[in-house]
Amino acid sequence: MRGSTLKILAVGDIHLGRTPSRLPPDLQASELGPSEAWRRTVAAAVDQGVTAVLLAGDVVDRDDDFFEAYRALEGGVNTLADAGIDVIGVAGNHDVKVLPRLVRHIPRFRLLGEGGRWESCRIEERDESVTLWGWSFPQARVFSSPLECDSPDPAPGINLGLLHCDRDAGPDSPYAPTSRPELARAGLDGWLLGHIHKPDALSAASPNGYLGSLTGMDRSESGPRGPWMITVGDGRIADVEHVPLAPLRWEVLDIDLKGIADPFQARERLLAAVTDLDRRMAALPRAPGAVGLSVTLSGRTGFGNAALELLSREDREHTHTGAAGTRYFIESIRLDTRPEIDLEDLAGRQDPVGLLATRLLWLERPAGDPERDRLVEQARRSLRGQCAQAVWRGLGSGDDTADPVTWLRHAGIRALDRLLEQVPDRRDAD
Repeated sequence: MRGSTLKILAVGDIHLGRTPSRLPPDLQASELGPSEAWRRTVAAAVDQGVTAVLLAGDVVDRDDDFFEAYRALEGGVNTLADAGIDVIGVAGNHDVKVLPRLVRHIPRFRLLGEGGRWESCRIEERDESVTLWGWSFPQARVFSSPLECDSPDPAPGINLGLLHCDRDAGPDSPYAPTSRPELARAGLDGWLLGHIHKPDALSAASPNGYLGSLTGMDRSESGPRGPWMITVGDGRIADVEHVPLAPLRWEVLDIDLKGIADPFQARERLLAAVTDLDRRMAALPRAPGAVGLSVTLSGRTGFGNAALELLSREDREHTHTGAAGTRYFIESIRLDTRPEIDLEDLAGRQDPVGLLATRLLWLERPAGDPERDRLVEQARRSLRGQCAQAVWRGLGSGDDTADPVTWLRHAGIRALDRLLEQVPDRRDAD
């Protein structure tokens, strides 16, 4: 039996049909992807007795995913509807065509704002109610704000907006660009946004922002992922809580190598960090099925390259199973250590070590410093020349305006470690 509050489970980008990338061969993508995340969300909604589940667009990844998305979406919608839970959503730029077609085959799913017009519906639970406003993409590219010529007309009580948009991206964005001032002027009590996969820090005091992706698809989507539980009581938004139930999670681990006596101690520190992470994952209400790790080796040490080589030789095609059955795998390892000797000391040497240390110190200066900027521009020109080679054309065009400082620093540190292994300490040499 439900309590006297109204509960809403708000879901960001699901992308049914997309497959997680860079998984080891002993992990099944179908058990870790969007369909499994949706099944977990449906189970949580039924278990918590929510009144409605809201979908903020990009429910489906592509038009070609119609049949796969239909099976997953219909099953979940029917389970929710049988439990008396409304399912309401809007279309995003990815599913502008396929979602309306799916809805026609799944009548228990209500699509709001079809054709790019604001539309509202009311959800109720005993004495509590919420008016929900939604707008759906009319075509894949929309260069104007959905609030430019029309906007919701708030009803008495709580009003929430459900919108897929590109907030504060500027007028050149093709994905329904909006601004924070526009959203504020609409006069709603909260905005539940889709499109950006990194979730905002939503709260009862500020229920405005991106819900984030339902599950992380690659290492760029690290950290907790899942829906948001919104509780309405006494005529107000009483609580907003993130529910991290994604089946696949990506985490960044920083392993400080300072003080290690040999490269094998790097492995011990990595294992300790994974063990600590596993304790935190096991404490979640629903532990992830797998966790992909992006490992950074940092700190002052003379064993940086040796530790990187040792860990890179580990069998990364298989997984380590944690206490709650979560499978852990290393997706990437990078080196960001510094030599045990200060760069300032090394820069005084009259040899290649000193020259390289000097240039690494230049990279630590702020933009606008002549020596730093000259070094960065030389690297940028070199990278452009490499990217222009025919062998790379199949990968698409990269961002040739990107600042290569991070790449230079990592490559420089690795080269410096190599030099220090080969060249004796000659700080007093001519």
